[in-house]
Amino acid sequence: MTARRLRAAAASSHSSHSSRTSFQRTSSSAASLAACLALSLACGAVLAQTPASRPATQATRSFDIPPGPLDLALTRLARASGILLSFDPKLVEGRQSAGLVGAYTVEAGLRGLLGDAPLRAVPQADGSYVVERAPADEAAAAPLTQLPVVRIKARTDPLMTEKTDRYGVVASNSATRLALSPRETPQSVTVVTRARMDDFGLLNANDVLASTTGVSVDVVETDRTYFNARGFDISNFQVDGVGLPFTNGDQLGDIDTALFDRVEVLRGANGLLSSTGNPAATVNYVRKRPTSSFQGAVGLTLGSWNKKRVEGDVSGPLNDAGTLRGRAIVMAQRNESFMDNYALSKNLAAGLLEASLSPRTTLTLGLSRQANRPEGTAWGGLPLNYADGSATDYQRSTAAAPRWSHWDNTDTTAFVELAHALGGGWNAKAMASYRTLKADGKLFSISGALPDRTTGAGTESWLSTQVTDETQKLFDASASGPFELLGRRHDLVVGVNTARVHNEASYQRGAGNGTAIIAPDGWGNYPEPAWNGGTGSADFVNRRESIYALARLNLADPWKLLLGLNHTRMRSEGLGFRAVPRVYKETETVPYLGTVVDLDAHHSLYASTTTIVNPQTQVDANQALLGPIKGRNVELGAKGEWMNGELNGSFAVFRTTQNNLAEYAGFDADGGFSYYRRIDATAKGFELELSGRLSPDWDLSAGYTQLRIEDATGADARTFVPRRTARVSARYRVPALPALKLGATLRWQSDIHRVNGTQTAPDGSVIIARQSAYAVLGLMARYDFSDRLSAHLLLNNVTDRKYLASLYWDQSLLGAGRNGQLTLNWKL
Repeated sequence: MTARRLRAAAASSHSSHSSRTSFQRTSSSAASLAACLALSLACGAVLAQTPASRPATQATRSFDIPPGPLDLALTRLARASGILLSFDPKLVEGRQSAGLVGAYTVEAGLRGLLGDAPLRAVPQADGSYVVERAPADEAAAAPLTQLPVVRIKARTDPLMTEKTDRYGVVASNSATRLALSPRETPQSVTVVTRARMDDFGLLNANDVLASTTGVSVDVVETDRTYFNARGFDISNFQVDGVGLPFTNGDQLGDIDTALFDRVEVLRGANGLLSSTGNPAATVNYVRKRPTSSFQGAVGLTLGSWNKKRVEGDVSGPLNDAGTLRGRAIVMAQRNESFMDNYALSKNLAAGLLEASLSPRTTLTLGLSRQANRPEGTAWGGLPLNYADGSATDYQRSTAAAPRWSHWDNTDTTAFVELAHALGGGWNAKAMASYRTLKADGKLFSISGALPDRTTGAGTESWLSTQVTDETQKLFDASASGPFELLGRRHDLVVGVNTARVHNEASYQRGAGNGTAIIAPDGWGNYPEPAWNGGTGSADFVNRRESIYALARLNLADPWKLLLGLNHTRMRSEGLGFRAVPRVYKETETVPYLGTVVDLDAHHSLYASTTTIVNPQTQVDANQALLGPIKGRNVELGAKGEWMNGELNGSFAVFRTTQNNLAEYAGFDADGGFSYYRRIDATAKGFELELSGRLSPDWDLSAGYTQLRIEDATGADARTFVPRRTARVSARYRVPALPALKLGATLRWQSDIHRVNGTQTAPDGSVIIARQSAYAVLGLMARYDFSDRLSAHLLLNNVTDRKYLASLYWDQSLLGAGRNGQLTLNWKL
């Protein structure tokens, strides 16, 4: 019998000829740690083992183990209690555990996790336990009331967070497709759970990522955003682990979070599963799924600037057997803004059906649609400097566009997913999705020269319609499971991925382009023109086909090695604006290498490296494509896991390089396009992060990032990216009043600056825009009047700090001032 042996503390040595394969967490020799950090594959590395005392199995201890697969629950109990636990994986395959909450002895806890399964945990003379099949008569005679009642939290997927009410997670699979704990993953991963989104009103992607360690959000326009991590733009955004880089490098419109259970952010290159994109980060939005028991909620939000929002979410079984489950999510929101003329109306509707076709097979169908209808859309921002080079200081309410300017966009996605348990611990999944992104706008932009400080003269109008229609077809199929090699159990993932994106775009200029405007009043009052100017169009198709594989090798009890490979073919054909060919063909094979060494029950060292390639859509001043970016990410660090795995911490040192990177260089007013220059850049730095539950009443997510970014000559590059950032989200349940939760958020960044690339001061000196270091503080209070009714108050930017939202371009908007909102939530 092949068995798994689990422990959280070091134990005495066992012979390599034991009848069971031994998996013991031990400290390791300096030689093996050095080999790990150097990513060596030397087979002769020696792993030392230190003896430990027999655990006190009769002592009562506190457990908080969530529902989920039985093998994962047993693993968590073994780690938490420091026992050595052995079991045959085939005995627990496919079995679920109701979890364990409360104070138990080890024996009682094991009985609770095993529940009514025909299994028993047998104590051994050395203090360890072996899970084996219970005799038929013993199983039949076992009383059903051996334990106090355990609260069961219905959850289809053990990775789902909506029922946990926690900031930490048990595991994620964004990096490898394997459900690994944060400590087992050899890269930096942050998971923004449903609880954190609800606590702090993170209603859209910008809010979520602005609160994430190491991520900066550049709101360049009212309805367009860039994101960066570790010094470079984030281009890879996925849904349920599948997706493509942004076609044009930015996010158009608002992505609402009502549809999602959590958002996983994998920092660094994701060469294994993405293969294309920037080595900055991959953002994975994970959808909510139908639940096995009925649940429902309705929420109403009222806030500053006439904000009104209502949302509903209902889920549960649709037949008596529970084999057919459904979920419906709806949302509608309307708000004005601190900026004159701007307002946003948006709505979302989604439906999901999940059918258990057999005990091993699940089919899921989903359809979602989000429509954003903004008014007063700013196509660009406000000037950062006057013509004399001094900084502008406009009021927050200054309009950057008239009311008629708008950029409507609609995102519709349909998907089908089939999951099947193959047996022997192997699982297969296939997913296909069809997504359309449509946008239609009539837009106003502030163009021309910088305004005169005294007269306001100098700026001009730039007017254009923008119509885009993008269709994405994605398919991904993968299989994962264990295999035996040299007496040890390892894990393997194999998969294929295909994608096709068809982008059609057109524009027509407005009459009166180049009309002089007096700043700032003329911007918001500019009349809508006749749309009879010059036209242009683009029509191109991007294709990508990939095959990938990853082996997680159990080289020794505390040492895991991850070896992966992704082979990708990328093609593009068609024409961009002004009939510029959008043609490229690239084939890349991208390796992935990672390793994790457990030092003891709570601490690990890790290292990883991967490369990535990203075909670019940006053009130079001659409208020639810049060619693909090639990047590499190397990361080394240490991770810790405490409080029964509820609290995770990490320290990472990273080096990220990008060659042939596009950097904004200016705007061609005659041709109506932005152009870029090529740079080579390297970012080096470190990150600290702590996330999870510090105590039964206190949840925390906190992180700090510090980096340098240099070009090929060693000079500072991308100076609009802050070199130091800190993010904190904390929530505290008041013990004397358990229905009350208090929380706070802090978002801080160091100073940034940007040299104006198109204009100089009258004396010929460079014009520099600067934003000093700043912090934005938020406060939260929530009171549960009953199990069903709660009220939730948020205050944002409590100190009313004034700051520029971005220096990504030579223009910028201002950040929102002090504001608040009140939400009432009713659970059905």
